[in-house]
Amino acid sequence: MFVVRHTGKTGCLLLAVMLLLASLSQAQANPRYAAIVLDADSGEVLHASSADAARYPASLTKMMTLYLLFEAMDKGLMRLDTAMPVSAHAASMPQTNISLKKGERLRVRDAIPALVVRSANDAAVVVAEALGGTESEFARIMTAKARSMKMTATRFRNASGLPDNAQASTARDLAILSLRLMKDFPQHYHYFSTPSFSYRGKTYHSHNRMVKNYAGVDGMKTGYIRASGFNVATSAVRGERRLIGVVMGGNTAQSRDAQMAKLLDSGFEQATRFAKASGKAAPAGSKLLVSTEPVRQVVRKEPATRPPAVLQRATLPVKQTLSVQQALPVGDLGWAVQIGSFRVPEQARDRASDAARRLDNIDVIQVAVNEVNISNRTLFRARLVGMHKDQAKSACQRLSRQGMDCLVVKTTGS
Repeated sequence: MFVVRHTGKTGCLLLAVMLLLASLSQAQANPRYAAIVLDADSGEVLHASSADAARYPASLTKMMTLYLLFEAMDKGLMRLDTAMPVSAHAASMPQTNISLKKGERLRVRDAIPALVVRSANDAAVVVAEALGGTESEFARIMTAKARSMKMTATRFRNASGLPDNAQASTARDLAILSLRLMKDFPQHYHYFSTPSFSYRGKTYHSHNRMVKNYAGVDGMKTGYIRASGFNVATSAVRGERRLIGVVMGGNTAQSRDAQMAKLLDSGFEQATRFAKASGKAAPAGSKLLVSTEPVRQVVRKEPATRPPAVLQRATLPVKQTLSVQQALPVGDLGWAVQIGSFRVPEQARDRASDAARRLDNIDVIQVAVNEVNISNRTLFRARLVGMHKDQAKSACQRLSRQGMDCLVVKTTGS
């Protein structure tokens, strides 16, 4: 075995040729295979193999179902606590599902992780009927939305990705959809990294092992039906660069993930070389904005005879919220509760302060505002930081019971 090192444009070209030959070999061995990798910021395609060939999307279809749900939420048509009716049609959906029954209701806050984590077909139909009246009408809306996104080769016939000979897409179109989910709804993107969720006493774990097994992957979706093979759409960050990848037609979930990892490795190397050769500046990295003062408990425990209805408003001066703290809590205190993402820091600060007021058994809570750049859009994440893992989980559960959306995240080293 020998290693040849190449630099500059020649090395980049050789790398691309080698990757192309490997992809051609794989495509010949597996006619269902298709793949694409692109730079999320520039849109540059770093790798493509059968990227425009028609393929069955399988459960990657649910990314469009989620896109339209997020769109309805942003328009105020749906809320996290909106309870959607379960029809006989929805309840009849085969595995994978969450065992919904006709006449029940499914809240939006449960439908989202059911689609992302469990890839639940019954939940997909519930959303489809809530937004489109019927699943077939919703599929028409899905296809129209795809056309408006320039996903010209995509047509949907259902909301779940269950087998339908007329339902088709391409690796390129699904990469466009992945990118649009991130750009159009960055405040909801965190759902795509959810590792597990519980519904009615049962815990479901994500099929997407890329999030756990490949450093830098922070989300998207997997899919499988017999006709499609194993599909995955992936978003990954390395340094200050983000890539979107789609691999379709894997023979197994393991071989699909291995191929995606190889393509991402090559893509990051190509993107870095391209940036150096072109002199293009890298996108701005994430900045952590943390208050210098903790938000202290604003409601003291009073005797049971005192009504707890009047809560004093906790406030943090803006300049405190925007002062930079160099280090997050370390060790066991490196856990946080993320409350949401907002377009201005003041909104994030107010939301986090509101959450802090609701947790009346925690003596000291530190509010953090985390500025992130996702596909050239700046957002501010509201967090309560400096907690133990169990403490963060308990806090998030209490906030959820009060109707506040939240997510437990690890902050140490991030």
